[in-house]
Amino acid sequence: MAVAALGSVVLDCPDPLALAGFYAAVLGGKVEEQEGWVNLAGGDGTPLAFQAAPGFVPPRWPRPDGSQQFHLDLTVEDLDAAEREVLALGATVLDAEDRERTFRVYADPAGHPFCLCAG
Repeated sequence: MAVAALGSVVLDCPDPLALAGFYAAVLGGKVEEQEGWVNLAGGDGTPLAFQAAPGFVPPRWPRPDGSQQFHLDLTVEDLDAAEREVLALGATVLDAEDRERTFRVYADPAGHPFCLCAG
């Protein structure tokens, strides 16, 4: 028997409202702002939340001296189309050169790594 259930994944960032807006555009859902905390509600999958982190330092993946800490795998139907959309929303490419792979790696506007994965 499990001890707990995963309630949400919380991302530290310098601007919770802005990062929630990025993920709302990528995943759908409604941005709900609270004091120092923002939830992304109503989407499919595990909910995301965003909290202000003064002094936030983004992960430095894939550098060996900087851990990615964690990453999100986002399943998409069309890698090329999804790539165009996330880049237009402010994502940056971390590792998408191998176009034969079933995934590509990006960073969100706050620097957190995420993968677009072929569904």
